[in-house]
Order: sequence, then C-alpha cells, then structure tokens
Amino acid sequence: MTNETVAPPVPATVTSGRSAQVRVYPLRDAWTMLRRNLKQQMRDKVAIFAIIGIPVLFLLLFVYVFGGALKGSVKVTGAHAYVDYVLPGLIIMTAAAGLIGISTQTSVDMTGGIIDRFKTMAIFRPSILIARVTASGLQTLVSMVVVFGVAFAIGFRSGATFGEWLGAAGLLVVVTFALAWLGLAFGLAAKSVASASNGPFPLILLPLVGSGIVPTSTMPAGLRYFAEYQPFSPMINTLRGLLLGTPIGWNWLVAIGWCAGLGLLGLVWSVRVFSRRDGKRSVPGPGVAPAKA
Repeated sequence: MTNETVAPPVPATVTSGRSAQVRVYPLRDAWTMLRRNLKQQMRDKVAIFAIIGIPVLFLLLFVYVFGGALKGSVKVTGAHAYVDYVLPGLIIMTAAAGLIGISTQTSVDMTGGIIDRFKTMAIFRPSILIARVTASGLQTLVSMVVVFGVAFAIGFRSGATFGEWLGAAGLLVVVTFALAWLGLAFGLAAKSVASASNGPFPLILLPLVGSGIVPTSTMPAGLRYFAEYQPFSPMINTLRGLLLGTPIGWNWLVAIGWCAGLGLLGLVWSVRVFSRRDGKRSVPGPGVAPAKA
C-alpha cells in the first residue's frame, strides 16, 4: 500500500524560473502572517498610543479647551453640542493615524531583513502584504471604537437609525483599508524607520484643515477652497450626515471616489516597490538556489 498525502483545500502553484513547481496555500499563509502581525502590533505600545491617543487627545482638547469658543460656529450644522460636530472629523483622523502604525511596522520588517527571509520560503508572497494591511485595518477599527466610547462618555449623542450606523461602519471600513494600503506603500518605500514614521504624519493633521473642526464656510476664500476639495472633507461630511442627519448630497460618492483612488495608489505603489526590491536585492524565490559569487 502507498500512503497518499491529502493537501489543504485551496492550493496554488508557483513556478520560479528553472526550478520545480512549488505548491503554496494562500489562505493558510495569509492567516499565519496575520497572526504574526497582530502579535507584533500588540507589542508596539508606541504605535498603539499614536493610533488611539492622538485622536482622543484632540477630542478632549477641542471639546474642553476650544469647544466654548467654537461651538457658536457649528450651530447652523444641526449639531446640538460641539462634541457632536467634531467627532466625525476625529474618527477620520483615527483612520489617518493608522498610517503611522502600518508604515513603521512595515519599515521595521523591511530594514530588519525578515521580509527577505519570508520571500525565500514557499509561501504565497501577496499574503505578506495582505496580512499587514488586514492587521493594521483591524487595529485602526478597534481604535475607532475606543474613540467613539470616549465621545459617548463626554456627551456625544446620535439619532442615527440602525441602517445609518451600518452605513457609517461601512464607510469607516472602506476609508480604513484604503489608507492602510497607502501606509503600507510608505513603509515599503521608506529608507529608514524614522522616515517611515514621519512621512505619513502630515496626513494625520489634514482632517483639521477641512470640515472636521469648523464649517468650511467660516474660512477665508483660499483656505476654504482647499478645505472643501481635499480628500478628507467628503468623508467627514458623509460620516457626519449619517450620524447627525445633516445633508450629505454628493459627498458620499466623492468620498468613495477618493477612497478608491488612494487605495489603488497605495496598492500599485506597494506592489511595485515590493517587486523592485526583489530585483535589487536578488532575493531567490522558493525552490531557487541563491546565485554563487
């Protein structure tokens, strides 16, 4: 009798030059990489503080320090309290803050050589990128829940229906993963961990120069034009409309368009940098022996 090996249900075959075909398992490999990345993120206390702490600090700052002076400018928007108005902008800021975490962690892996080591193994290579984006997205979504919890504790109230909350959750998932792909590209392209952590930082502050803190109608003409047409304002306006019942108009469609554009940019950029580094470093594929000097 001969023993037969039962393969996992979803195998794929990779051919590397003159080498023999190597069988990989995309779902299993992606799950393994995801667990590894989640454990790594839990150990990075600085990134956790940045993703959760920055939006919470800004929430407390604007509600308790600047809220008294700014609440008069938002009465016409339908918000009953300033925390109601400012929260959507800070939730989108939380998604932007996730850029620091994924960019830094990706750069640590790239500069430390672990990615090159993964590439020499018989694994599904896209799982390295997919798992990193998924882990970062999950971390950012949990951070948003924490920010929502703090907001409810200090007085935020919403009259949104279940369907509107579902729409808001869907919007935040799309925004989070679109920005995660962009953050991944930053981390892959960065020459050092320091540049990876500092590069995305301006994007975290971009929601403040939009409709996140005050209505754009209160801004000077030049700044108002920029604030109305920058990527985050449509996302903030759509989220605010879903939570507070303010007019959304075409903001939802513009927001989805920006998410698609940013996500596609991050995806293409990430794949190109990831593939280019293979050529520069001459990393052999699975089953390929390294070139002899």
